Amino acid sequence: MVAQELSSKVQDAVCRSVEEIGQEMISFLQDLVRIPTVNPPGENYIAGADFIGSKLKQFGYDTHYIAAEGLAEHTPKYPRMNVLGRMEGSTPRPSLHFNGHFDVVPVGDGWTVDPFGAMIRDGKLYGRGVSDQKAGIAASIFAVEAIRRAGVRLLGTVEQSGSVDEESGGFAGVAFLAKQGWIGQDKTDYVIITEPTNVDRVCLGHRGVYWFKVTTHGRIAHGSMPYLGVSAIDHMTDFLHGVTHELKPQLATRQTAVPVEPPGSRYASINVNSVFGGQPEDGTQTPCVADRSGAIFDRRFLSEESFEDVRGEIHAMLADLEAKNPEFKYNIEDLMVVHPVHTDESCDLVQTISGSVEKIFGRKPKLTASPGTYDQKHVVRIASVSQCIAYGPGILAQAHLPDEYCMVEDVIQSAKVMALTAMQLLGAEETSSRAAR
Repeated sequence: MVAQELSSKVQDAVCRSVEEIGQEMISFLQDLVRIPTVNPPGENYIAGADFIGSKLKQFGYDTHYIAAEGLAEHTPKYPRMNVLGRMEGSTPRPSLHFNGHFDVVPVGDGWTVDPFGAMIRDGKLYGRGVSDQKAGIAASIFAVEAIRRAGVRLLGTVEQSGSVDEESGGFAGVAFLAKQGWIGQDKTDYVIITEPTNVDRVCLGHRGVYWFKVTTHGRIAHGSMPYLGVSAIDHMTDFLHGVTHELKPQLATRQTAVPVEPPGSRYASINVNSVFGGQPEDGTQTPCVADRSGAIFDRRFLSEESFEDVRGEIHAMLADLEAKNPEFKYNIEDLMVVHPVHTDESCDLVQTISGSVEKIFGRKPKLTASPGTYDQKHVVRIASVSQCIAYGPGILAQAHLPDEYCMVEDVIQSAKVMALTAMQLLGAEETSSRAAR
């Protein structure tokens, strides 16, 4: 499939249309930010899905609400509800799917404005989740609507989905949609995930993730006679020492050729997410030798590293400690594995959206990869759709910070990029004289 060449008059008409509905788009975004869809635990997902779905239905989409039935996280108290709208053109293919997650991380401390007030000041719209990534949802929905209002019809099919739980892995969101066949290579040609990319960058993929838990086991004894016991915390200390003083320096020498941003994340890394064991911090004092200790680790690996080697490296460190100390007992549990993904920069999707960015901003976009992961992993690995990228408004460095904000102008400009890209990928034709003006 080759992107359609559009006349400059049609492109200009659609960009004017985006400007004309800009305030409507920002008002929609403000109202979406005001719905506190906080994850964890997964609050107000039905309200968020209903709000997005109502707008999709108003704009002419065949709208579906998709609950993650059968998953443990989908509960009566915190139902996992996704929404998907489909607008078929004169042909079902090619098909372009815009996706954005509407769950947001907890507010945290340090805010100087109402995190769900959606206040606009000095051109900035403030709110938890506005950059990550409700602004992207608003931009993609109104980008397609601007095409219609400009008197232009898309020939192929466009879809919009608002999904949940991206901040906790996306398993009840995009992964569920992919497993249920709502997104898949038999129906989907292109996917644009509207994560924040600083508006003039295109993200091609992300590093890999290996989350795992190590638990060490000892033998309980009285704290006044610790020599009668075996401290699981001492065992964990030995492993943590190896992670900090042996593994970390090795990882710091491993650099990827993939353009991960920021550059500091082009190296392999490991982080200790939590450490636990023994007497609870706020519990009753207990004079005991800890017979159990544990820690959870976050290992980010590169496309140049195989997961088998990454996992094997950890197992080898533990086996070495066991060989040196017969009393060293442990078990390891894999919590989550995400393999790296990277979209070919020569494909139609990347080339087309890069051209749209250049037209709107007057410069070619920087092609990057994400230091973390996002739902592209599910699109590529489960849905088997290879042409998938992230592009959207919002400042990546603002994600999860107090006083999170997105520039209003960036929402409008990114919507123009999305509109031009949709027309070129799906084909378009004028339905009224307005586009020719």
